[in-house]
Amino acid sequence: MTAPPRGELQILDTPQAVAAALADLVVAEARSATESRGSFFVALAGGKTPQAAYSLLSERRDPIDWEHVFVYFGDERCVPPESGESNYKMAFDSFLSMVPIPAQNVHRMHGEDEPARAARAYAQVLAKTMGELPRFDLMLLGMGDDGHTASLFPGTDPRAGEDQLVRAAFVEKYRVCRLTLTPLVINNSKRITIAVEGAAKASALHAVREGPYDPVTYPAQIVKPRNGELTWLVDKAAAGNLAG
Repeated sequence: MTAPPRGELQILDTPQAVAAALADLVVAEARSATESRGSFFVALAGGKTPQAAYSLLSERRDPIDWEHVFVYFGDERCVPPESGESNYKMAFDSFLSMVPIPAQNVHRMHGEDEPARAARAYAQVLAKTMGELPRFDLMLLGMGDDGHTASLFPGTDPRAGEDQLVRAAFVEKYRVCRLTLTPLVINNSKRITIAVEGAAKASALHAVREGPYDPVTYPAQIVKPRNGELTWLVDKAAAGNLAG
């Protein structure tokens, strides 16, 4: 039986500390990638903790070469970009509109389009801009209190359609479709960071990290970089049920 994912675990005191650590990581990885290779490819996540990190990034004045930063999204709701539920809008309002990144460097998922067509179109964007098997320098993810990550939700095997880059996934819990990167893309990343905060997620975090391997029930278990690093940034409340 496959073991659940481990990766480096960093436990921080508060959600604010998790957000600050996430912002620090984005800055460090952006500078390292642009200085060594001339470009930085990052996939953003939705959620409260990433939003707090993005707000911190918008206030920083680190010397980042924004001309060579390329932004993508790990998942998106099937809503237009002006919707308050849009991950793109959250990132744009919190961060992207406040830094000098060229508009053409930001690649959003078109949640307003028919889901299957939007998934195919985003897969084409990835292949055109990053190659047939995209490799992100940094993949940001969160985890829900049900163990989902990106828009890979319990009840559907996250390994379904493994040859796809992007999937239009029907989420039974909410009776809606969402767009999501697949494990094929997620696990090809150079570095993956999963940010988790709050006592409501303690049970799921314990199951994902320390329970039996069951990615249909806990899709976050599918996150296992093939040739990269996995880091968990977790606050004390979320880590309350962990053995170590």
